[in-house]
Amino acid sequence: MGKPGGLFDLENHFAFYGAYHSNPINIFIHTLFVWPIFFTSLVLFYFTPTICDLSQSGILPSGFNHVLVFNYGFLCALIYGLFYVILDKKAGSLAALICLACWVGATFLAAHLGYSLAWKVVLAAQLFCWTGQFIGHGVFEKRAPALLDNLVQAFLMAPFFVLLEVLQSLFGYEPYPGFHARVKAKIEAEIKEWKDKKQKKNS
Repeated sequence: MGKPGGLFDLENHFAFYGAYHSNPINIFIHTLFVWPIFFTSLVLFYFTPTICDLSQSGILPSGFNHVLVFNYGFLCALIYGLFYVILDKKAGSLAALICLACWVGATFLAAHLGYSLAWKVVLAAQLFCWTGQFIGHGVFEKRAPALLDNLVQAFLMAPFFVLLEVLQSLFGYEPYPGFHARVKAKIEAEIKEWKDKKQKKNS
């Protein structure tokens, strides 16, 4: 069964995001660029203040204490990971592991680059990835990105959406029986409503 409506309603979240990403080429572009945007954001978050200093605790392996700092990058990865697990335990757990891996990788990359070089690398990567996504929407989807209608929902769902798309395409995965059929119906209804409104506006 699906989860109840609201913040943790995966079906409605997926349908909302899917209505803005129904073109196969646009979906492919987002599959390539969404997680790099998340990763490079964590690179920049490495330079935010430390939330909890564990350098003297001995919890982390020797040599890691001064690299893996619990800052806003860790908090961001934690929030995303927990949110995905709540949405769907199986795919969400995989997404949470990817979030953790992104935080670890971004942390080591940021520590290696240093702030003076890291922000330039992040800026270049973000501009490249965002440009690709806007091209996907403007040229192929022919619809404005979801973030223009719901910024928080778009940013939270984007990484999980592309992961679920990959899992569904490669392995036929769905969070529960009938999920994709129900989501597809909602997406088609939302797109039809959007096209009707657009037609009325232009007439």
